[in-house]
Amino acid sequence: MRSTGSGMGCPDWPKCFGSWVPPTDVNQLPENYLEVYKQKRIEKNKQLAARLDKLGFAEVSAAIFSHPSQYIETEFNATKTWIEYVNRLVGVLIGIFIFLTVIYAVPFLKGDSMVFWLALASLLLVGVQGWLGSIVVSTNLLPVTITIHMALALVLVALLQYTVARAQKDTLVRGFPYKPKVNGMLWVVAIITFVQILIGTQVREEVDLVAFSMNGANRENWIDALGINFYIHRSFSILVLALHVYLAYLLYKLQDRVVMVWTHAMLLLVAIEIVLGIVMAYFAIPAALQPLHLTFAALLFGVQFQLLIVHHYASRKALQSPVAVR
Repeated sequence: MRSTGSGMGCPDWPKCFGSWVPPTDVNQLPENYLEVYKQKRIEKNKQLAARLDKLGFAEVSAAIFSHPSQYIETEFNATKTWIEYVNRLVGVLIGIFIFLTVIYAVPFLKGDSMVFWLALASLLLVGVQGWLGSIVVSTNLLPVTITIHMALALVLVALLQYTVARAQKDTLVRGFPYKPKVNGMLWVVAIITFVQILIGTQVREEVDLVAFSMNGANRENWIDALGINFYIHRSFSILVLALHVYLAYLLYKLQDRVVMVWTHAMLLLVAIEIVLGIVMAYFAIPAALQPLHLTFAALLFGVQFQLLIVHHYASRKALQSPVAVR
């Protein structure tokens, strides 16, 4: 929701403006609602800071409580409020689906118990995500909490993909030989994409700070006001593109239909990401493109991890063969 600027559409958690169904008009809120919800966040952060102090994280607690962002309140915006509310509803649905995944994974305890434990780990992780989401709100989008929130979301996606794949591994086995170089490049590209997404999250945080300092005006000057993270993110994209092209070359050499389809999807997503990045950099960061940029980046990571899974199970079969090509 940070990508749409709706992260603080609901200033409290799990409710939204104190209700399970958020308001549609500012007149439904008390006149001093800005101060009311700011004080609620401050009180919650005091409790969090106290817990962290007891656990020995004094510096972290001090950073959370002293950060000026928690003293800035966001005025009510019906569109942003409902975007954030829908995001929370989707999160609840995801939690329900993952819980059902755990239930359906119980029979695997007799065969491949790892499927069940992976599903259970996913359920626990989505719970942590929900808790962290409440911290993101209470700290008014404190930068470090958003980055961790995004990182855990990507880890959750990968964990769920592997859980499902492991449960259906017999259908994923392919006939091509094991290629250590391909496996290594798949890991390298996935990790680099993961890092690039997190850097992009940092850039988004800087954009918000610049937008706030300029009162949302002079959008054409926002890029020039960004810090080093933007230039790292932009320059890093050249390396990302080169690695993807090389990886695609290695994957196409496998001459496997399923792998080719996933590789086509990977290259398409990379191309879309680069085009979106160029447009945002040279055309004053169009607001509509910011969430698309993050969405396609997450899809790209998912496709990469799926390729890694497919190659892993092909490799497992090839490694067990006495004529495996190395």
